[in-house]
Amino acid sequence: MPGDGDPAAKRHAPATLRNRDAIAAVLADWLPETGTVLEVASGSGEHVVHFAAAFPHLEWQPSDPDPAGLISIAAYRAEAGLANIAPPRALDASAPEWPIDRVDAVLCINMVHISQWAATVGLFTQSAKLLQKGAPLILYGPYFRKDHPTAPSNSAFDDSLRARNAEWGVRWLEDVTELAEAKGFALAEIQEMPANNLMLLYLRM
Repeated sequence: MPGDGDPAAKRHAPATLRNRDAIAAVLADWLPETGTVLEVASGSGEHVVHFAAAFPHLEWQPSDPDPAGLISIAAYRAEAGLANIAPPRALDASAPEWPIDRVDAVLCINMVHISQWAATVGLFTQSAKLLQKGAPLILYGPYFRKDHPTAPSNSAFDDSLRARNAEWGVRWLEDVTELAEAKGFALAEIQEMPANNLMLLYLRM
């Protein structure tokens, strides 16, 4: 297991405190009543402990490719002391195989724009193997949409991302949905969120 729950290892993502309640309100309608939720790219671990407390009827499996992130997740998990959070798994979304056999839902917050496109391809490819028909893959983050005005803040954010890494950037919703459909998912719902973000509900076909 990564780390030993050292509180000094905890990372903090300021956006988490701002968006976690709004995300949880949508998850209340989109998550299954029972089962295991895999969070891909859990980051600091702040989201997963909040959601595990809000949805105690579900088992939560955090994951991240970053060793420092895994240590932070373990620290938040230890502090929370919740029985429904599994130890974090090392998981690279773009990997050809994931170290997980089956889950009942997949949640991915703020990864698609801060990663190479291959990570999004892997997310849908591997989730299609894990999820049963009708199970949800839920995304949260900023997206561009055709026939919708682009918020200036999202354009500026996209510029800053691409300046940091040419393979990062705010994605077009239509491109993500085309990929999703090719991998066996259907876009079931779009929920507009604060700060020009979207939540996207894809269901396994």
